[in-house]
Formats: sequence, C-alpha cells, structure tokens
Amino acid sequence: MMRPMTATDNAPIEFKRVLPLPSTGQAPKIMHFCAIVIICARFPYRLNSKFMAETLLFSKTADRKTIYDEIIPQIESLVSGESDTIANLANIAAVLKEAFDFFWVGFYIRRADQLILGPFQGPVACTRIGFDEGVCGHAYQTRQTVIVPNVDEFPGHIACATASKSEIVVPIFDRSEAVFGVLDVDSDKLSDFDKTDADGLGRIVEIVQRII
Repeated sequence: MMRPMTATDNAPIEFKRVLPLPSTGQAPKIMHFCAIVIICARFPYRLNSKFMAETLLFSKTADRKTIYDEIIPQIESLVSGESDTIANLANIAAVLKEAFDFFWVGFYIRRADQLILGPFQGPVACTRIGFDEGVCGHAYQTRQTVIVPNVDEFPGHIACATASKSEIVVPIFDRSEAVFGVLDVDSDKLSDFDKTDADGLGRIVEIVQRII
C-alpha cells in the first residue's frame, strides 16, 4: 500500500476533495487512479521509470521550435537507461508523430548495402532502399540533411506513399563516423519543412547517436 503524500513530497498536484466511500466500505477505484496520476505528475520527465507516464507534455498550439524545445528533454529521459536501440527508436518515432502529427516518421538502418526499414509511425512504407535511391539514399551518400519541398520534383524519388508531398531526411552517424542510418520524415503538405525542422530533428539525431 502506498504511503500518504505529505507537504515534504513537493507534489505539484494537491487533492482537497474527500471522496466518499461506497456502501460496501471499499475504497473507490478512482482513488487508486488519482494516486498514479500524482506519481507521474511528480516526475514529468522520468518517462522511462517504472511509473510510466503515458502523456507527452507539449504546447499543441505553439510553433514548431517551441515544441522541439519541449519534447527533446522528454526524449532524452525516455531513452535514458534503455539499452535496446530498436525500442528507443520506436519511442522517438512515436514522440515525433504525436507532437507534430507528421504524415510519416521513422528510421531506416544500414544493413550491408541497403537501408532497411526500422521503427516508424504512419502508413506502410518501403522496406528496402538502395544507397543511390530516393531522398534517403541521397542523404546517406552526401552525409547531409536533405530538405525536399516537393518530392515529385526530386530526381529518383521513391513514391512509397502517393500522399507524401514534402520530406526531410537527417543522417545518423555511429561512433566510427560511418552512417548508421537516417531519420526520415514525410508530410502530406508541400514545403512543410525548413531550418527549424533541420535543427530540431538534428538535435534528436544527436541523442540517437549517443545511444547507438
């Protein structure tokens, strides 16, 4: 049984209403739920703790730079202490999808002579991409972030989803400076990415590079 919280706990949420006990004498289930909410609220950035917070905290009406600034510390906490790369990449993709509602966001990982589909959020995607194919292949070869305002105008673009209109791809480097893979983000709007996204996603890729 959990101990009652006291003033020394520095809890940001304080419940003053006393819920009546039901006629059976058993505590209502809502009391247990509230206790869990309190614990998660006390540790808003310990997303990977045993008390798993299920809500990403960000300002939905804010500009993209602000949202990147808000979610990056949470991503750092989310992957902290987790050694499995696939699990971390999956959660990072989920955070980006929830925060920005991108059409597609995910990772392609280098395997032998191809980029192989990794964790992602969005519609079914191309499974394998050659190093000389599409925006992902171009980012892999040039080792630079690539922003494409209109994918239909990009030579050799791979149409994994016809609804995709613009794209940004950020290369990921391992500790030997070889390209580990890429972070790929697609939008169903034209010209949807700019330097703000390149900087924000670049900061997230820096987190990835520290844990692979």
